[in-house]
Amino acid sequence: MIEVLLDTLKDSLRLVPFLFVTYMAMGILERATSEKTKDIIKKTDKIGPLWGSIIGAFPQCGFSAAASYFYVGRIITLGTLISIYMATSDEMLPIMISAKVAPATIAKILIAKVVIGMISGFVVEILFGWMVRHNKVPEGFETDRDDGKCNCGAGVLADAVIHTLKVFVFIFIISLAIGTVIHLVGKGAISGLFLQIPVLGKLIAAFVGLVPNCAASVVITQLYLDGIIGSGTMISGLLVSAGVGLLVLFKENSRMKENLWIVLLLVSISVMWGCAIDLAGITF
Repeated sequence: MIEVLLDTLKDSLRLVPFLFVTYMAMGILERATSEKTKDIIKKTDKIGPLWGSIIGAFPQCGFSAAASYFYVGRIITLGTLISIYMATSDEMLPIMISAKVAPATIAKILIAKVVIGMISGFVVEILFGWMVRHNKVPEGFETDRDDGKCNCGAGVLADAVIHTLKVFVFIFIISLAIGTVIHLVGKGAISGLFLQIPVLGKLIAAFVGLVPNCAASVVITQLYLDGIIGSGTMISGLLVSAGVGLLVLFKENSRMKENLWIVLLLVSISVMWGCAIDLAGITF
């Protein structure tokens, strides 16, 4: 067990400089483009899922939260909201970059999330959009409020340091837990559990993805990098990992049945896509 602890600490510390550089670059990019991307989303109209999935894939602080707020204010449609949620990568991208995953692999995963988000958004809009179009903006809701604006600390440097330390702690704890279980049970037994009950495994990953903070995407990404879960299960979990987007939705939208319906849609579609990827034999 001491060996597991030391190996986990060493591997986690090795990621710190890469995480810091990645978050610095992401912070600069986010501050340069956030207002422009939000303006584009506000003007998308019928092609919302197209722009939502593309813009959602780029690392932007609080964008899923902004999307939730736009949806409650009826600035964007249900299909656009779903496309943004599913394309958002949360902590997956910086962790994979820090772990030196092949750029081609990262690109394939991001493209898959964009395409899946786009298709799912349009399908949801066609099949279910009518169910929420008649709902008005909740009373007292300020449509001009920018709840999705990133207030991440005193500048890019401070934000990068805070985010790096927070994710480092998550990675260390999660990696230690995974390493301990592997040491006691064996990797084959754990991965076999997901393989023997494939749909249940994807459902579990989707429910993990619902956790409204970066821990969810950290867990799913780390399990994938450690070879415990496959491509389909990873996709099912990451498609649901919309960061604090769902938290803002439940906070700002007074229609609880509508919120639960959106969560059910998000989980169901994500699990179906995960199963489809495994059935098609797609790997990243």
